[in-house]
Amino acid sequence: MARYKDAVCRLCRREGMKLYLKGDRCYSPKCAIDRRGYAPGQHGQLRRKPSEYGLQLREKQKARRIYGVLERQFRNYYEKAVSQKGVTGENLLRLLETRLDNVVFRMGFASSRPQARQLVRYGHVQVNGKRVTIPSYQVKEKDVVAIRENSRSLNFFKEVSEQGASKVVPEWLSVNFETLTGEIVYLPKREDIDVPIQEHLIVELYSK
Repeated sequence: MARYKDAVCRLCRREGMKLYLKGDRCYSPKCAIDRRGYAPGQHGQLRRKPSEYGLQLREKQKARRIYGVLERQFRNYYEKAVSQKGVTGENLLRLLETRLDNVVFRMGFASSRPQARQLVRYGHVQVNGKRVTIPSYQVKEKDVVAIRENSRSLNFFKEVSEQGASKVVPEWLSVNFETLTGEIVYLPKREDIDVPIQEHLIVELYSK
């Protein structure tokens, strides 16, 4: 599947906020937002009042970029959210949050979603005892996500295990950093999802 391969710091600058796409670098003075807090490109420093459509588009682009999803895939998530019971916007965020790569990130096994995606792709992650290499795999309530036993001896995962006490894990997840395993306690509600997205604007955009 195609994916974005250009400089991800440009995405943060375009949205005017940190999307935390580069892990620890986003917390350092090297962060592009801290150094150049304006949109990239020749006209990036021009100030324009966005239209209603522009605000809706920015929210959709922001959500896509935070979760690393391309346009067609994001549209599929929206259509699936519409078909489910409940509030469409909340359903959409729940579908994005329960992607396997996001769950690996939320559990603290990776410092960013792109890194979590790479760990899944490289076969380091298993769900319910079976290796899964699809980042968009949708986890369910009570699923057990773990780092494969053969991978735990790698220095990277040893450091993850040692730093586990400093990790902040959402309430809808339960994690044991000694064994590098976690469980989906319950599917996240809107109040459990801390991404700075106004999902109703995305619904309005697609409803036109």
